[in-house]
Amino acid sequence: MIPFGIIGVGGYIAPKHLKAIKDTGNTLSCAFDPRDSVGILDSYFPQADFFTEFERFDRHINKLTHKNQGIQYLSICSPNYLHDSHIRFALKNGINAICEKPLVLNPWNIDSLEQAQKETGKKIYTILQLRLHPHIQKLKAHVQKELIKHPNKVYDITLTYITARGKWYFVSWKGDEAKSGGIGTNIGVHFFDMLCFIFGNPKINIVHIHKPDCMGGYLELKHARVRWFLSINANHLPKDIQAMDKKTYRSIIINNDEVEFSDGFTNLHTNSYEEILQDKGFDLKDSKESIQIIHDIRNTSPIGLAGDYHPLCQRI
Repeated sequence: MIPFGIIGVGGYIAPKHLKAIKDTGNTLSCAFDPRDSVGILDSYFPQADFFTEFERFDRHINKLTHKNQGIQYLSICSPNYLHDSHIRFALKNGINAICEKPLVLNPWNIDSLEQAQKETGKKIYTILQLRLHPHIQKLKAHVQKELIKHPNKVYDITLTYITARGKWYFVSWKGDEAKSGGIGTNIGVHFFDMLCFIFGNPKINIVHIHKPDCMGGYLELKHARVRWFLSINANHLPKDIQAMDKKTYRSIIINNDEVEFSDGFTNLHTNSYEEILQDKGFDLKDSKESIQIIHDIRNTSPIGLAGDYHPLCQRI
């Protein structure tokens, strides 16, 4: 059983990491979160040492290392703006890092982490679970097969992702763009990564609207023209979705055909950990394109309803 540590165990995404650690037959040695609402530990690793002060967590990690009982992996589920610092903390203590997306908020942070990785000899992995989704892998295989026959083919894509969030969102760190990167980062980064994974490098990045609760734009990749719309506003959900009292709507239309991938998400974090433990996980270079995209979106002035924009932009 490989010993793990986790930072941010009280957060939304942490249970998926706890489940992945347990599902892969490993154990959680210690956990940190500044808030103590972490009863979820009882469902997975009640014996894990828990800390609410980072200084004490740091000291505990150091003591374990000196006793030759050090953890081998640190799962990082902290707010986005702290990822870079917590990854460095892991590496400095001789620990491999497994970090939730976005790995970092700025592309230059990746260059710096590459150097830290070389200096310490430890690995940095990130969770890009959509790449492991069976329907996405099937789509990638289909596209690659078509591109062999038609190397210059460019697909027309309309991406819509609406996931309703309450008023709490804007009070939390997620509502602070300096800390979260905004919704283009919070809910969009894994879709942008998935599109690059299938359709190639980004070429053009245009933002049409940029509001606290929604964004829309145009992204051109090597083999795709993408109109995208992201929202956390429940009023933007399609009427039929609202009528069913559902809070999330995902849609990817490729050349007028809709790609269905509503299910199949249950074990993707576990699958990610299985790959990481075989040293096949996604690393720094795999994150570069999506990190560049979200950085550019965050720092691009919106042009309004001009050019090839997503239809839902007209409702804003």
